Amino acid sequence: MVEDLVLDRAYAALADPTRRRLLEALRTGDARITDLAAPLPMTFAGVSRHIGVLESAGLVRREVRGREHWLSLQPDGLSDARRWMDEQTEFWSARADALSERLRKKARGR
Repeated sequence: MVEDLVLDRAYAALADPTRRRLLEALRTGDARITDLAAPLPMTFAGVSRHIGVLESAGLVRREVRGREHWLSLQPDGLSDARRWMDEQTEFWSARADALSERLRKKARGR
């Protein structure tokens, strides 16, 4: 299913702390890949692989400006993951509310 693949890619991308750190760095605006890589304790090639995962997940967009590669956040990249999470939260909240009510009734019945 296409939605499963989209969710798998988004959650796999978010599962890694380096990729989350890259996303956090981009919250302030577009950045050159070299600037994003500089503070990280890994090779540039390693950072590039992480960026590739983020691109595949639709979380960042790369733009080539001359010889420089710039990244920007793609806010819609998390929309499917957010929608799925909201559906799960709604489902389990309803179940928790029903359980809570049942336990209250049971406690009063004793």
